[in-house]
Amino acid sequence: MPKYSVIVPVYNRIDEIDELLRSLTEQTVKDFEVIIVEDGSTTPCRDAVEKYASQLDVKYFYKDNEGRSIARNYGIEQSSGKWLVFFDSDCLIPPYYFENLDRELSSPEAEGIECYGGPDATHESFTPVQKAIGFAMTSFLTTGGIRGGKVQLEKFVPRSFNMGYTRNVYDHVGGFREMFSEDIDMSTRIRQGGFRCTLIRPAFVYHKRRVDFRKFWRQVHVFGRSRITLKLLYPGSLKLVHVLPALAVILALLMVILGIFVSPWWLLPLGIYAVAILVAASVQSRSLKVGLLAVPAAAVQLIGYGSGFIRAYFTKIILGRGRDIEEEIAIRKGK
Repeated sequence: MPKYSVIVPVYNRIDEIDELLRSLTEQTVKDFEVIIVEDGSTTPCRDAVEKYASQLDVKYFYKDNEGRSIARNYGIEQSSGKWLVFFDSDCLIPPYYFENLDRELSSPEAEGIECYGGPDATHESFTPVQKAIGFAMTSFLTTGGIRGGKVQLEKFVPRSFNMGYTRNVYDHVGGFREMFSEDIDMSTRIRQGGFRCTLIRPAFVYHKRRVDFRKFWRQVHVFGRSRITLKLLYPGSLKLVHVLPALAVILALLMVILGIFVSPWWLLPLGIYAVAILVAASVQSRSLKVGLLAVPAAAVQLIGYGSGFIRAYFTKIILGRGRDIEEEIAIRKGK
């Protein structure tokens, strides 16, 4: 019986699965099985998975499309490891991931831990746009401080692109719910169940995220909206740090209006912020091109999240309506 069961939901991502499995063959510790759950893809990845059958303890399952959370739960039921480890299909796993994870979980400080999460990083093979988006999602200059960065603005919350918990947790708390920000919901339920969670920095993954700004906008806009969903599910969970992007959007809009109609000096703070993003991203990536792309990436990240938050807050909190508000309340009641 393996110590770890790696569970990966996939939907029309053949190339990504191939790269993910290739990275898993290079692990220095191999006490794990891999469960690939094809969630009704129109272009199945069975052949890509079977290519690694001689190098990995890998199992492939195909099911009708019901969403990534249902796919993860299906994978759990097919697994046998003590630890359930979740990656997204767009991740690459560094060779020392499980070696680092083993070391950290066996340390005296880790006694009693039954849930962990790890950060994400940008691989040198990623495109300049992916590197810029990666910077926008991990930098303290944007919202990276709430995602397990070196400087954190709130208590760390494991995310489903790189998290794990024991089978004991699953037996007591259950699996993922099919909703936006299902990983935050899952982490909240784990903590409410009395289990200890921790951030394991050496257990990081390379996360590709989105490949263009349009898809990135859609993703972060949903993130902003889902924060209000989480407030409805868990009253008291909304913190000031979650509101900051929305406040930044309002402040930036005010500066633009004042800059156009009053004085261009009102635009100076926005210019300074853009230069800070440019310099920080250029230094981190050692690429001026990535630095230049990081400026619009950071704008998309903050405006997309902030506008989604404002939209959902107005609709669901102020007006008290929304197409999924009853579903959100039903989820909280366990229906």
